[in-house]
Amino acid sequence: MALSKKPVTGMKDILPEEMQIRDYVISVIKETYKEFGFTSIETPSVENIENLSNKQGGENEKLIFKILKRGGKLNLETAESEKDLVDGGLRYDLTVPLVRFYANHANELPNPFKALQMGNVWRADRPQRGRYRQFMQCDIDILGEPSNLAEIELILATTTTLGRLGFQNFQIRINERRILKAMAAYSGFDEESYDSVFITLDKMDKIGLGGVEAELLVNGFAKESVDKYLNLFKRMEEAEDSLAFLAGELGEFLEDEVKVSLQEIMDSVQATKNSDFELIFDPTLVRGMSYYTGTIFEIAMPEFGGSCGGGGRYDKMVGGFTGNDVPACGFSIGFERIILLLLESGFKVPEQSEKVAYLLEKGLPGEELCRVIARAQKERKEGKQVLVVRMNKNKKFQKEQLTKEGYTNFQEFYKNPLK
Repeated sequence: MALSKKPVTGMKDILPEEMQIRDYVISVIKETYKEFGFTSIETPSVENIENLSNKQGGENEKLIFKILKRGGKLNLETAESEKDLVDGGLRYDLTVPLVRFYANHANELPNPFKALQMGNVWRADRPQRGRYRQFMQCDIDILGEPSNLAEIELILATTTTLGRLGFQNFQIRINERRILKAMAAYSGFDEESYDSVFITLDKMDKIGLGGVEAELLVNGFAKESVDKYLNLFKRMEEAEDSLAFLAGELGEFLEDEVKVSLQEIMDSVQATKNSDFELIFDPTLVRGMSYYTGTIFEIAMPEFGGSCGGGGRYDKMVGGFTGNDVPACGFSIGFERIILLLLESGFKVPEQSEKVAYLLEKGLPGEELCRVIARAQKERKEGKQVLVVRMNKNKKFQKEQLTKEGYTNFQEFYKNPLK
């Protein structure tokens, strides 16, 4: 039986043309975040299964690639439950590994700690266009900073990066989990039902206000609470300043500090931004992870019909490892989505140096080969990218392929110099 040449379902091979773009985007991301004081870290791809399934990862916990115990620890005959078979899993995001990393190394790290982490994650999701089971994530996080300076820096660093990659007219949608909870409490929903209400609210952009109303009623919520809840959104649409209106309406259900802090974030970002985007308060923004405790945000690209990243504050996660809570906030760029958009737009990587191809005819004498390679080494030292390859029979096709890779200067070397 022949071996399969196709990748495993949900995985993909990356061809050189796309890889060039990925490498370029990674370099822009790292260089920009470095300017904002973020430092790179790396964590293992495999995490303890207890860390991954701690009921804070939302729906992603249903998509874990689980790893069987190894060697003598694995006994299929005596196993009575999954915990007897599984002790690890492939990480489904970078936040859980980061928090474990911080809990393990806090005494060795500066405070606050500004982390940049890029790496593959895995989710046993249904593959579809632009969605794979293995994909790269790119996160920046600030741990140990309790003030809204963390949110301001994260938003500015992320939007600056997107601007340098050529994206314009995108939106940063921002909300606060405490505002979501205050709106639910004001409307009369029981606290244990908040997550269910928020799951429905998160569909607002797809099913509209009427659809949200219908689903909440079908789920058994009192019509009085549903009407009061949705009336807030209707009145906000008519208000000149929706955040100020909401703060005034919610009264004792919302601490003054929440509104003041969120307004300060928005004002600071608007006053200091250096790329073309719009910052919008969106009270329907939920974000799926249950670990968020405060500010949440999302990158929306209306002209491309979707979002490409998000994040928020998660002040309770470190405490799950150490017993002591540490303020934390993070922002993740949708790396794969960005690559897809750049590919579809015909993006070309800006060349930093000339790309030269030396084509060597088969049978080139050893003395001439040394001379050619020495010449290539000299040009490389001068900053040029020099490829030394054997000349194919179909030289025209070979040049066409190299041209696609950005080579513009071709030099040919023959065993017979008269050629």
